[in-house]
Amino acid sequence: AGSWAMKWDGILAQLDRRYRETSSERARQHYEAFLRAIACSTCDGTRLRPESRAVVVGGKGVHEVTSMTVGQAFAYIGGLALGGLDMWLNQLFGFGLGTWKHGGPDHATLKPAASSKVIAYPKPDGVISFDRLTNVAFSATHHEEDQKVHLTLKNPDIPIAVNLPQWAEPAQRYCPAGVYEVVAEDGKPPRFQINHQNCVHCKTCDIKDPSQNINWVVPQGGEGPNYPNM
Repeated sequence: AGSWAMKWDGILAQLDRRYRETSSERARQHYEAFLRAIACSTCDGTRLRPESRAVVVGGKGVHEVTSMTVGQAFAYIGGLALGGLDMWLNQLFGFGLGTWKHGGPDHATLKPAASSKVIAYPKPDGVISFDRLTNVAFSATHHEEDQKVHLTLKNPDIPIAVNLPQWAEPAQRYCPAGVYEVVAEDGKPPRFQINHQNCVHCKTCDIKDPSQNINWVVPQGGEGPNYPNM
């Protein structure tokens, strides 16, 4: 009898090797019962060091760029190149590639509600996505309740008489802070309500209102959103 020394890689390495080398589908299914893919909590499965993951170009990290298809990578690199060209033309010669336009004001592009599909948005999960009023709280916006309203209507009848039947009053949806509401009470006609104290001063309403009926004016000094963590 003799003895010999051999290197033992461990059961996990043995299972992994046999799984990769076997040509038997039955054996492969047997080994799969012992294998499970778990993303690394440090690199999230990218197999990159933290310093490599920290490199971001054009809003994307190295691992995101390398996982793109050829078409996606071409569009991404082309966008970076055009952005750089536009920047240097502006810096050196005072003009750039210009801004692409859709041939008219933004508010004129809104389609009637009757020809649009209702979008069923998923409910916020409270972890990554939040409801609008919670997001308003994050902005720390503040307006005195008794100050003069800084969101005015040229014609107070238009939201209900025109915007509601034609566009389902889009101010309810495009405002990120829930400033505008159509309130329907039992036995009463709908009414348009402005919660000016929620306003985060994005001026979307001034731009997007299809009737151009909303006029955003400067509120009393120093009030509005206050993003303490920016």
